[in-house]
Amino acid sequence: MTTGLSRLSGKVALVTGAARGIGRAIATRLAEEGAKVAIADIQEDAATKTAAELKEAGAVAFAVKLDVTSLDSAIKAVATVERQLGPIDILVNNAGWDQLEPFVESSPETWERVIAINFRGVLNCCKAVIPGMQARGQGKIVSISSDAGRVGSLGEAVYSGCKAGIIGFSKTLARELARNKINVNVVCPGPTETALLHGVMEKQPKILDAMLRSIPMRRLGQPQDLAGAVAFFASADADYVTGQVLSVSGGLTMVG
Repeated sequence: MTTGLSRLSGKVALVTGAARGIGRAIATRLAEEGAKVAIADIQEDAATKTAAELKEAGAVAFAVKLDVTSLDSAIKAVATVERQLGPIDILVNNAGWDQLEPFVESSPETWERVIAINFRGVLNCCKAVIPGMQARGQGKIVSISSDAGRVGSLGEAVYSGCKAGIIGFSKTLARELARNKINVNVVCPGPTETALLHGVMEKQPKILDAMLRSIPMRRLGQPQDLAGAVAFFASADADYVTGQVLSVSGGLTMVG
């Protein structure tokens, strides 16, 4: 398993929500660049399958169950990964969930789930990983936000708020941790072809058609498109880059 690059050789990466979709693509790319990868997901069987497939391709991979909504689960998962693979050098906060609906039709129960997974999950995983990175004086944190958090998105009010929160949180964290040589950056996907997107859009196919017409590159993003951006932020090529937000959206948003 190789891309001809070895920018992450010897590094240990923890990727949340890595059993499928964007998280799986990110984990695969980091492994291709030499990282030892922890496939962290609440779906333990799916995580184990993904880790096994990466191992078959020659990677060092390890599956760990992680419920990002629980700080205790995050702390236990980090301890388990570090026993198996070594100290975590790279944290990728990828786990996410959404339900497309107008805000006035949404319920507080849905709000709580969206907030718990998309925003509190980032807080929990950072809280679990950062002390070790501080002690070692190095680390890379890359969080997956969304262009919905930069410009808003119909039917995704609470989700957009969470994703905007990730951006503000990450910029502040980047300032606080710069002295520890810990880089904190954000990748914002536009509409990306995943099972989650298709599940949402099956109910409202006209929205997908409108999205495609709005994207200058005239296609949905692929999980691999995001993986390359994350690999850059995780590598030494980005050692002097922190507190930045990179949109990977085919030109859908071009916010300065």
